[in-house]
Amino acid sequence: MINLAEAVKLKSVLTKKVQELISELHRSAFVTVEKGQAPKTSNRTMTVIESELAQVRLDIRILDRLVYEANIKNTVDFKSEQLTLVEAIELATQLRAEAELCKHFSTHEKESVRMGYGENTVLYEIAMYEPEEYRERALRLEKDAHKLSNLVNAKNYSVELNFDDSRYF
Repeated sequence: MINLAEAVKLKSVLTKKVQELISELHRSAFVTVEKGQAPKTSNRTMTVIESELAQVRLDIRILDRLVYEANIKNTVDFKSEQLTLVEAIELATQLRAEAELCKHFSTHEKESVRMGYGENTVLYEIAMYEPEEYRERALRLEKDAHKLSNLVNAKNYSVELNFDDSRYF
């Protein structure tokens, strides 16, 4: 058994392991020798490496399924609403994006002078919103995103998945 947080980390480790095994396959596939000389083989045959690669790929698929199921079955309570983990993760991402947009609008002046095209023309750029309100909104959105992420992280450590990670640790 591992918790959901460990499963997410293990998925990253296994993905890297796949790349390492593929590189090892490439190194083991060919040897260069002088004519008449017997090739020196590596310590592991391609068959052994391919077998290990197949096992890691299977474990990645199993882990993915377990993580996806856990992200759908488990919930967090945010602002009096029950959200599945997958929804909460997406909402946190959206809150951060909205906060960045609000930060952008908050950096502009309410009114600024722009040079006109004619000699005596003065143009003004006027914001159709209150920059300070957008700054405050950005702060609220960032706090909400942070709070929601913390709820998801806490849940990730409490949810147990039936996966044997003893092959890798």
